[in-house]
Amino acid sequence: MQKRWVVELSQDERTQLEQLIQTGKVAGYKIRHAHMLLQADESEWGPSWSDTQIAEAYHTSVTTVRNLRKRLVEKGFETALEREKQTNRKIKFDGDTEAKLIALACSEAPEGYSKWSVRLLANRMVECEIVNEISPMTVQRMLKKINLSLG
Repeated sequence: MQKRWVVELSQDERTQLEQLIQTGKVAGYKIRHAHMLLQADESEWGPSWSDTQIAEAYHTSVTTVRNLRKRLVEKGFETALEREKQTNRKIKFDGDTEAKLIALACSEAPEGYSKWSVRLLANRMVECEIVNEISPMTVQRMLKKINLSLG
């Protein structure tokens, strides 16, 4: 099967990666990425291991190796050494939202309930349009963080 993202390092890039590995004064993930890129290199200087071999050798998944290849080909050498930024994470709790959760949790429980549950709090926060959506686990983690017990 032909690889979609072919890694072909220049001699200068190989030298940079080898120096990065030898100095050891950078983050561990960068050293691991450097090792994996050297093994994935399909130029005349490289050994060119398969993605499976690289994944097994560096105790990672084949998907991680493919993503590293893709990042190198599409975004460049420097970007491939970095961790991929997580762009789709949104912070649901800022200080204002946290304060509203505390106020809600300290208020009287809804009719028919003796006390608040995390599921009731999550549902009420959505009903009151404090947040668009939220899971009970997120509410539970926030209550634990602020050391607020519902019991």
